Amino acid sequence: MSDPKDMLLTLEDYETAAGLRLPAGPWGYYRSGADSELTLSDNVAAWQRIRLHPRVLVDVTARDARTEILGHPISFPVIVAPTGFQGMAHPEGEVASAGAAGDAGTILTLSTLSNHPVESVVAASAGPVWFQLYVARERSRAHDLVARVEAAGCQALVVTVDAPVLGRRLADARSSFRFPDDLPLPNLHGGAWEMRVAAPAGSSVLEEYVRTTLDASLTWKDIEAFASRTKLPVLVKGIHRSDDARRAFEHGAAGIVVSNHGGRQLDTVPSTAELLRPIVDAVQGQGVILVDGGIRRGTDVLKAVAIGADAVLIGRPVLWGLAVNGRDGVTGVLEILRKELDRAMALTGCPDLSACTRDMLDGPAS
Repeated sequence: MSDPKDMLLTLEDYETAAGLRLPAGPWGYYRSGADSELTLSDNVAAWQRIRLHPRVLVDVTARDARTEILGHPISFPVIVAPTGFQGMAHPEGEVASAGAAGDAGTILTLSTLSNHPVESVVAASAGPVWFQLYVARERSRAHDLVARVEAAGCQALVVTVDAPVLGRRLADARSSFRFPDDLPLPNLHGGAWEMRVAAPAGSSVLEEYVRTTLDASLTWKDIEAFASRTKLPVLVKGIHRSDDARRAFEHGAAGIVVSNHGGRQLDTVPSTAELLRPIVDAVQGQGVILVDGGIRRGTDVLKAVAIGADAVLIGRPVLWGLAVNGRDGVTGVLEILRKELDRAMALTGCPDLSACTRDMLDGPAS
């Protein structure tokens, strides 16, 4: 029987191969969603439900997927999303992901829960690095961390706002999941010693950490405070509603990420494919609009751009690439999406991204 690594033709192939390599605990942590995982599965299915209507007799001899996000030219509209504890997938973790993102000509978004220090990750990438922030109750810690990542050379701050408490992830709770003791958290105060203790039965160590450490009182005034205290553009990640999208820009955000946290927070919320169109219609032109959740094909990227997103973020597929083959695995994942997007552009009559428009789409989220 051939090694699955020999036939890595799609992101699903990488997922299968990663599932064979990772221990049960890390695999469950990466893979799982909240409660019944309805939103988790629908994030993928909703992009598939949108149908494409190709144009013909368009000269697509040359195709150009390049774009610009917050002043940063990127080679195609795919950004690496923040995912924590990448060291469970590969020892080089976020450093490997940053190298691959830079090689691909795109942006890496570094999680607060990185196993490598922000300084090392920035140094490893030839491209821009953004920093995703979970806001601690002790607000001075959050502001100190923002100052640190700005000094390290990060190019934007992505504030996650959809986690006042942690969604109920049953896979982690059933296993009382805890992170490996040998993986540091060098971007957190004191190395986040709280992550090193055993979780109560029926809980997980991350659930306990969020409950005891993160700030459930976060409001729009805090977005204003971050935007006023840092020179970095601020993006708000976790937007579900058009009115909240408008508020984000009114309170100083340079961009938003339409996101349901990969189906890991509140189950039965709509897929991001369904959320995207009304949000774009409400705020288009006010700033950058990004979307994550369930992006698994180059056609998904094309659909998101056609609806009105400036770019997409991918999270879990990067972890699969890391688990399979480290930096080269992440490169493989990004190259699959790049090639699939290029082919989709050719077959829909889109020589560049400006030609990806809504009249090409048909379906409940289009």
